[in-house]
Amino acid sequence: MGKVRVGVVGASGYAGAELLRLCAAHPQLDVVYATADSYAGTAVANLYPSLAGAYADAVFEPYALDRLEGLDVVFLALPHGESQRSMAEIRKRVGAVVDLGADFRLKDPSLYPTWYGEEHSAPQLLGDFVYGIPELAGGALAGATLVAAAGCYVTAASLALAPLVRAELLAPTGIVVDAASGVSGAGRAPSHTTHYGTANEDFVAYGLVSHRHTPEIEQAVGPGAQVLFTPHLAPMTRGVLATCYARPAAGAPPTTAAILDALRSFYADAPFVIVDERSPSTKSTFGSNACHITARYDDRTGWVLVLAALDNLVKGASGQMIQCANLMLGLPEATGLTNVGIYP
Repeated sequence: MGKVRVGVVGASGYAGAELLRLCAAHPQLDVVYATADSYAGTAVANLYPSLAGAYADAVFEPYALDRLEGLDVVFLALPHGESQRSMAEIRKRVGAVVDLGADFRLKDPSLYPTWYGEEHSAPQLLGDFVYGIPELAGGALAGATLVAAAGCYVTAASLALAPLVRAELLAPTGIVVDAASGVSGAGRAPSHTTHYGTANEDFVAYGLVSHRHTPEIEQAVGPGAQVLFTPHLAPMTRGVLATCYARPAAGAPPTTAAILDALRSFYADAPFVIVDERSPSTKSTFGSNACHITARYDDRTGWVLVLAALDNLVKGASGQMIQCANLMLGLPEATGLTNVGIYP
């Protein structure tokens, strides 16, 4: 396969910048169009000096639909609501689309008013998208042309829980997910909650019982799933740690060994999921496309505990998008990505 011509729409945000970094290390992906309306005309290296070695002469361009014409893959890293308004036209012009926004993740259009506060403007397209967690997609990404890539919280929680619910080791209802993310998960645009003086030396829960990723976690975990999800903001730049609590399914309670064996079996051919007895840490995944998982059964309380850690900008965003694109294009899914983190 020759070079794959790539467009990154929304390239000035953290996920967009991470896409540019990962594409620079990918042997097939060639970024020929990078948009950033608020930074149009700005040199990529001026906004992100870390990218100067790969994009010395590149300039962020304004978004124009016609500029997408003929591109092989377009990555969309836009705020929620943006891509659904133009997707019908985008798909006509490009070979494949990987959308990081939530616009096409939920299959049930009736959920959007409840969790996102407005009707979906293109519900007829929802069924055309493959949901993008490669390890849970069951081969559906191969040859797909429209993919809705999952974000960080959902990826961590779903990779931890879905195999065990599918194996009927866990009851699908009454699941509790407590997850913490670094401030980069909120994006590059400054806000009071992510300001250094606010986030530093603090740890706070938000979106109590109403976070919009709740129905997405339930959809990804499996039919009948019921999840109480509470996200937290941690004073770190990158990383997500999801701590998940669930009851065993009806029947004999499992053992810790059985749960770990089930996870290892499910992910035996998954290059980016590492199942281990060690408790996962966000720093171990820094800069990688890996997700580290462990689990325990507590026979005293009868709860199953499953933990997952990942880098929210890589496996939780841009790395996941490239992993999806690799499978869509018929490339080995690990192309241009690593499961080895940066430490310290």
